[in-house]
Amino acid sequence: MPEISRFLGIVIRMYYDEHRPPHFHAVYGDYHVEVVIAEGIVQGRFPKRALRLVLEWLDEHREELLKDWGFAEQRLPLEPIAPLE
Repeated sequence: MPEISRFLGIVIRMYYDEHRPPHFHAVYGDYHVEVVIAEGIVQGRFPKRALRLVLEWLDEHREELLKDWGFAEQRLPLEPIAPLE
């Protein structure tokens, strides 16, 4: 599972050959969420502050995430995405 970004202890990954809708996975310690890219729908558990950061990062990088999703569907290398600053 390729890592596409990492910031403040949060790791963002995207799997190849995943189910729709387009989404990514965020891991923070023992916490894990799956986030739908278009709507920001979250499944899983995450600390509130860390989740706010993930959703802020999503808002800044939605187009890049959808581009990487397309690459993942084609089993092409994913492009790294800048961390939250």
